[in-house]
Amino acid sequence: MKKIAPASSICFFLLLLPLLGGWLLMGSCANVIPPVGGPRDSLPPMLIMATPKDSSLNVQPKLITLTFNEYVSVSDIFKNLIVNPEMTNQPQVDYKLRNVTIKIKDSLRSNTTYSFQFGEAIRDVNESNIARDFTYTFSTGPRLDTLNYKGKVILAASGKIDSTLWVILHKDLSDTAVFKLKPPYSTKLNGKGEFQFNFLPKDSFQVFVVKSAFNKKYDDSTQLFAFLPQTIVPGAGKSDTLYAYQALEPKPAASSNTQTAVKALINKDDKRLRYSTTLDNGKQDLLKPLQIKLQRGIQQIDTSGIVLCDTFFRPVTGSSLLIDSSQKTITVQYPFKEKQSFLLLLKKGAITDSLGGTLVKGDTIKIGTKKQDDYGSIRIKFINLNLSKRPVLQIYEGDKFIDAYPITSQEWKKNLFYPGNYEVRILFDSNGNGKWDPGQYPGNKKLPEIVRVIPKELSVRAGWDNEMTIQL
Repeated sequence: MKKIAPASSICFFLLLLPLLGGWLLMGSCANVIPPVGGPRDSLPPMLIMATPKDSSLNVQPKLITLTFNEYVSVSDIFKNLIVNPEMTNQPQVDYKLRNVTIKIKDSLRSNTTYSFQFGEAIRDVNESNIARDFTYTFSTGPRLDTLNYKGKVILAASGKIDSTLWVILHKDLSDTAVFKLKPPYSTKLNGKGEFQFNFLPKDSFQVFVVKSAFNKKYDDSTQLFAFLPQTIVPGAGKSDTLYAYQALEPKPAASSNTQTAVKALINKDDKRLRYSTTLDNGKQDLLKPLQIKLQRGIQQIDTSGIVLCDTFFRPVTGSSLLIDSSQKTITVQYPFKEKQSFLLLLKKGAITDSLGGTLVKGDTIKIGTKKQDDYGSIRIKFINLNLSKRPVLQIYEGDKFIDAYPITSQEWKKNLFYPGNYEVRILFDSNGNGKWDPGQYPGNKKLPEIVRVIPKELSVRAGWDNEMTIQL
């Protein structure tokens, strides 16, 4: 006779069945589906084979095949690829799967080392990791040239860099080579303004810096240019700094005749005299003169009708008027002091503009001067500043030139200066004319005057004695 399980046990077993089934199903799935994910590929493509081999000797290939360890792509080849020495026809570069091919269209020079620098052109397909500055070389002769030459390019007038410039080397040592010939060797600056040539022969070269990426000639004197006054022979550790300059300033763009005509049309029927002043909420600057700026040029002016007075309407002595060449700005010159009050009287009919506009009635402008506490004082101490180089302190706010001051001692002071954050530069004014002068090439091959940027910012706080130390 069989023993029958209690009803409660059967119910418990039935309740367990769905859970057991789920566990079994999960265990079965875990055995069939492998885990996904893993670390991201962060390695650049690596060359595993080349035909001809990298650094081969006595070869004159028409087709080069580079094989990498993963699928690769090539982009912006004309922007990235630099071939030295330069070929007349740009090699044709293609890619497929793991291979990059280079078809050479030129006849190669004998006993010459060629280098193909790909910059950021080659990257893997999956993660776009760049084979940065990948270079392939070979020689058509029995040896590989291995000399190098490096350096930096600085903009002479600002002390900054321009990474769009090219450094070129000429074997032709005549002064006209940079004007007439394409250079055999060239390279681009990196983001720090640095350059480096590798695989150079032991030869004498002229060194230049040009803007043109196309013909790499100096054919526009408004473009940046630099030269080294002496020839160089590449070698281990050979390095130079070149200072780029513009021999001539570019001509300013012509103003739009259409905009001028529209503006004239808008103002044609407005006969009122329109003007503004340089007052800051009624406050006069202690460092600059008061100016009246007209919308239209002056046709006629009676200077006796423009009077600077005290608050009792009495004309002050020592004031004068100056009209600029544009006939649109009237400058009221007076030695304003802090915490003073004035009235500027503009009498009816004192000014008539080019369209006959005049004041319908006289104007009285209230003026209060600023306080010295609205400004800050500056004291700069210099360490190791060579005064024989005629240094000039230049102060900029962003790219805006503020002022320049010749430095005659190891300390410079200014009692009143506008609050703000400024960039400081030192101009070495070799000819002592108080301004930056460009270089000259050819002829006497005069180098440009040099400006050095001080990395530390000059911070001026209102009402403070602001101090700064500059070590050169």
